[in-house]
Amino acid sequence: MINDGLHPMSYDGRAAFLEEAQDLLAELETTLLELEKQPSECGFIQRAFRALHTIKGSGAMFGYEDVSRFTHELESAFDRVRDGRLDASPELVRIGLLARDQIQAMLDESAGRGQADSAIQEAILEQLSALVGAPAGQNKATVAAGNRTQKPDAICSESRIWRIRFRPAEEILLKGTNPLLLFRELRTLGNLVVRADFSGIPELPRIHPENCYVAWELELKTNAAGEAIRDVFLFVEDDCELSIEALGKSQPDILASTEPWTQGSIDKRRDPHSPGGDAVSIRVATNKVDQLINYVGELVVVQAHLNQLASVSELPELQVVSEEVERLVAGLRDNAMSMRMFPLKGTFARFRRLVHDLAASLEKEVEFVTEGGETELDKTVIDQLNDPLLHLIRNSMDHGLERPDARLTAGKPRQGTLRLRAGYSGATVLISIADDGRGLDVEAIRRRATEKGLIPAEAQLSHAEMHSLIFMAGFSTAQQVTSVSGRGVGLDVVKRNIETLRGTIDIASQPGAGTTVTLRLPLTLAIIDGLLVRAGHAHFVAPLSNVLECVELSAQPARRSSGKQLLDLRGVLTPYIRLRDFFGIPAEPTQLEQVLIVEAPGGRFGIAVDQVLGDHQTVIKNLGRVYRHVEVISGATILGDGTVALILDPQRLAQAAIQDRDRCAV
Repeated sequence: MINDGLHPMSYDGRAAFLEEAQDLLAELETTLLELEKQPSECGFIQRAFRALHTIKGSGAMFGYEDVSRFTHELESAFDRVRDGRLDASPELVRIGLLARDQIQAMLDESAGRGQADSAIQEAILEQLSALVGAPAGQNKATVAAGNRTQKPDAICSESRIWRIRFRPAEEILLKGTNPLLLFRELRTLGNLVVRADFSGIPELPRIHPENCYVAWELELKTNAAGEAIRDVFLFVEDDCELSIEALGKSQPDILASTEPWTQGSIDKRRDPHSPGGDAVSIRVATNKVDQLINYVGELVVVQAHLNQLASVSELPELQVVSEEVERLVAGLRDNAMSMRMFPLKGTFARFRRLVHDLAASLEKEVEFVTEGGETELDKTVIDQLNDPLLHLIRNSMDHGLERPDARLTAGKPRQGTLRLRAGYSGATVLISIADDGRGLDVEAIRRRATEKGLIPAEAQLSHAEMHSLIFMAGFSTAQQVTSVSGRGVGLDVVKRNIETLRGTIDIASQPGAGTTVTLRLPLTLAIIDGLLVRAGHAHFVAPLSNVLECVELSAQPARRSSGKQLLDLRGVLTPYIRLRDFFGIPAEPTQLEQVLIVEAPGGRFGIAVDQVLGDHQTVIKNLGRVYRHVEVISGATILGDGTVALILDPQRLAQAAIQDRDRCAV
């Protein structure tokens, strides 16, 4: 590790590098996969080079010399591609992906997670050397010194001069950053002249020995773009005043801040999605956001209590205060929840590599298409989506999509398509995985379900009911066990995980045309808008997103047909249940009931309650492991008076009611 006599790298600095390195590795993987499709696209070549260059330089700065040396070898190969001395061949992409995995393993090892295999590293270097035509490790001495071999005249011929003004925060050394290593990295881009500014050094009695009071003005002559220069300061830009401006006759496409060199002109990361692009974006630890959400949830409960007190109070001032607090809490809730919302594009990009590798191992040609990556979802939900999506994609790749020869025989293009799509549907998010493969074989499903005793041989099931059998535990139509599937483990886990997220899963398939699996998920698992209802003495909350409408039902005798209670809803007979009867709540019948109409798998369904009390901001609390088998209840919440209300899962409640009725009819 290099520290040039300055303060050693701190944990904070290394942690920041490890966090940013994950984004760089994800960018590298996505770029390599795109480069495989478009090997002549200069933009992908440049992006891959920049990601490698940043990992190499920042790795050296934070003491990851082994990562820096290894990354340098791949960076040198992509430098040859940039110069036209090497083709962006599929072999280079394959080696690049292996190297990316090895860098990840090396970083994981440094963080105490697993151990990197040095034999794999050497094998990658040998393959890279054979491809490039240069001995492996020939530039190790160069990278250890922090320089990349370049031709001086090549730098000067198409170069421009950049002025860089850099004033680090006084405590930057305590955070583990060594400014000298930043300058060393700049020298890899071209000819660098450094001038120190000592005007900020205080009088001797006020000097702290571990603080940095020096600023620098640098002139860099390089053919690199402004982005490459800014990448050098990627991990310190929030802890410094930084100005980068071009002095040459041509201006770059992307400029850093060119504002005057004045105290306080701290250049920070900008959010491109904000109005005018001037909102500052910062990283916040997930646990801090979760803690904020918890506090907001408690505040919502207190606000509900205040509303209840104000409603029975004769003080107009208290009512005014209550309404103002309600407005502020609603705004705080919406802003706090938005902090946990993340676009799905990062999750979608993660599966490109999976599809790429599976296609190679299964000898299939597959185009992976993603749509709706900008759709946002609660990070808690996203974190639990990885495994279900992984199982579904693997299942489509193995069972759904055919090999090229089989597709050609069936009159299809030799390349199959796997489409991952996301979008909003009211207060829910729909995620679908669709392939244009062979579709589900209903007869094969029937045979296997009968063999396993899941259904009787004479059972008459619809196609939708047959399709749902593949989500039963242990079900598989695979004739042999492979590394991808065939062990009867997976889709039942998918269904269980999605239901844990209070979501639903649907499947549609057409023989020879493909299969589409659709996940319906709530936007968030923390705070929802609900409809507070009463059944007998008990209170319940129905998620507002599940309720289509609310209608009145008089105390006249219910119409019945085949054991069903039916409601005439604008000429359409709709089955319904009474909530107090379903839960066995003792109560006298009311003269006028209200029915919540929800969308159930078999159509619309009604849930009759004694009273609808109104909208309710619902903070979801888990019931604990004791109640994990009560599927019709998805959680609980605390009302303003301190009592507990159970949160209904209307769709599961409708399913359970239908199953109970069918059992009674038999």
